[in-house]
Amino acid sequence: MRITVLGLGGVGGYVGALLADQYKNEEVTFVMRGERAARTREQGLLLKSDYRGTHLVHPAQVVESAEGLPVQDYVIVCVKNYSLEEVCRTLSGCVDDHTIVIPIMNGADPGDRVRQYLGKGLVLDSLIYIVAFRTPEEIVQQGNFAKVFIGKKNPSEVEQEKIAKAAELMAAAGVDCFVADDIEAAIWRKYILNCAYNVSTAYYNSPIGPIRADKARAEEYEKLVYEAYAVALAKKIHVEQKDIDHIIWRFYYDHAENASSSLQRDMGAGRVSELDTFCGYIVQEGHRLGVPVPVMERMYGEMKEREVKAGLR
Repeated sequence: MRITVLGLGGVGGYVGALLADQYKNEEVTFVMRGERAARTREQGLLLKSDYRGTHLVHPAQVVESAEGLPVQDYVIVCVKNYSLEEVCRTLSGCVDDHTIVIPIMNGADPGDRVRQYLGKGLVLDSLIYIVAFRTPEEIVQQGNFAKVFIGKKNPSEVEQEKIAKAAELMAAAGVDCFVADDIEAAIWRKYILNCAYNVSTAYYNSPIGPIRADKARAEEYEKLVYEAYAVALAKKIHVEQKDIDHIIWRFYYDHAENASSSLQRDMGAGRVSELDTFCGYIVQEGHRLGVPVPVMERMYGEMKEREVKAGLR
């Protein structure tokens, strides 16, 4: 069995380490670059997980590109959205119609985009709930949970069997993986939360605490939630008011005072970011569907201008 993991950051590092540890006798490949690739070849990849313990793993091979790999059985894609098209080009030779491709990424549409870029293989939709990040030396997972949900809209009977098999493969490695009855709704429940959470913290370059303590900014946060919700409804995603109520409840009562977001960290550090994933996509779909998203549009325009001035666009 051949398994390849691309994007060994917090998410990919957690999933990849558990897969490599479980399937030592199979061909597990990590796609990494530069110094991290060299260090992993020599020393292995170290995962320190509150949930699954410490694992030092040595994959069968570490390569800098998927180009040249033989056809794979499973490909797990955990890259940033802005790298997805380029990464998919490197997969053309190692994916055929039997390959199962699972993009575990931010955003609402990575599965659709992978299907468009690849045009072959069984591409699943997925999401993950996890707190994990990469340091120069290790992958760190925090908290007593890490859950992956996978699925596909209107799968055939054969596809359902393959989806169940993929969930079993992950679960056997210690990755809590569940087949979602409605994967679109599951993705959008998380995505709506992330839109408001990432956009607000990045716009103000602030953790959640000061944002919810400021009445105007807290109300603005709620508007971001409802704008993303309106887009979801226009797309006929089965998200309900109770889901939105829970997202807003989490903002006021659940998120830690110092909770930040990946978008805030990337923009604050002057790095290329997933602004288009969390913000631009809602603006684009709002325009396409005739759904007003004024707060999201204003914040997107201002943050995009920041990136232009920083030479990132």
